[in-house]
Amino acid sequence: MSRNTFGHVFRFTTWGESHGPALGAVVDGCPPGLPLGEADIQPFLDARRPGQSRFTTQRQEPDAVRILSGVFEGRTTGTPISLMIENVDQRSKDYSEVARAYRPGHADYAYDAKYGFRDYRGGGRSSARETAARVAAGAVARLVIPEVAILGYVSAIGGDAIDPANFDADEIARNPFFCPDPVAAARWEALVDTARKAGSSLGAVVECVATGVPAGWGAPLYAKLDAELAHAMMGINAVKGVEIGDGFAAAANTGEGNADPMRPGNFAPVFTANHAGGIAGGISTGQPVVVRVAFKPTSSILTAMPTITRDGQATDLLTKGRHDPCVGIRGVPVVEAMMATVLADQKLLHRAQCG
Repeated sequence: MSRNTFGHVFRFTTWGESHGPALGAVVDGCPPGLPLGEADIQPFLDARRPGQSRFTTQRQEPDAVRILSGVFEGRTTGTPISLMIENVDQRSKDYSEVARAYRPGHADYAYDAKYGFRDYRGGGRSSARETAARVAAGAVARLVIPEVAILGYVSAIGGDAIDPANFDADEIARNPFFCPDPVAAARWEALVDTARKAGSSLGAVVECVATGVPAGWGAPLYAKLDAELAHAMMGINAVKGVEIGDGFAAAANTGEGNADPMRPGNFAPVFTANHAGGIAGGISTGQPVVVRVAFKPTSSILTAMPTITRDGQATDLLTKGRHDPCVGIRGVPVVEAMMATVLADQKLLHRAQCG
């Protein structure tokens, strides 16, 4: 059984393929009366849109969203909100070789093994193109959580990390890498250019911080906020790892070093550290919620790799077409969107139980 729907109270279902006529999302469970127009969604799609620099795929898609339902006189009605984004720059002929052989690192073989049939044009549903629909749904989710500010950025490319001492949030919009460290951004320009010219690719780490999340969102034991976030992030195409707070670094720490000490505050505790990433026991603490997401290198590369054909014969295959030399760069708006959908869902779940 396939699962194309995410969420509990605030839910969205994505549909469409990389090389189909369109893709989109149906958002259900959104409260009524919220102001919503296409202009509220488009800026987030523009941030993810391909072809904006030489460091991303050169596929030219305007990613213009249309709201087909669920909005009347500029406000949500409480009924399903249908969002559509047309595909206008598909080049399916680039995938003629993929029809007969599996691309190493891609989902080609796994889809064939499951369904006995696959859409080989750009990978169909397994393509990162699908994430445009998630970004549109995430824009709607942000309306549900106006008290929360979400900031995503790339913290490492190809193993080269930013220096926290250089962090400047204003820099994120000034370079094509969503990088808050101008010194690292200059290094990454040469790094990604080298990989791109060699027909290769690089992995990346995207960090996302949500501030303004009140204490109390999330629920034990099977709706923990950190578990829901991990589920959301691992469902993004090309993601291979997720950390909450210190993540794996916590395993190298001590109990006293990993604790988040508290002191009295006026209305809530004042924390002197945030190793837990704003979540304890699966419930938000009021601290910033911090998630890091590891994106693998783009599997579509211009180096011929050993593989097999659909009938089991050995062959070598290189992937033609237009691809991101570092897919994690455009992963930033997607990670932000999934953060927004999880927090909107958890807010509504909390309100349903606790009032």
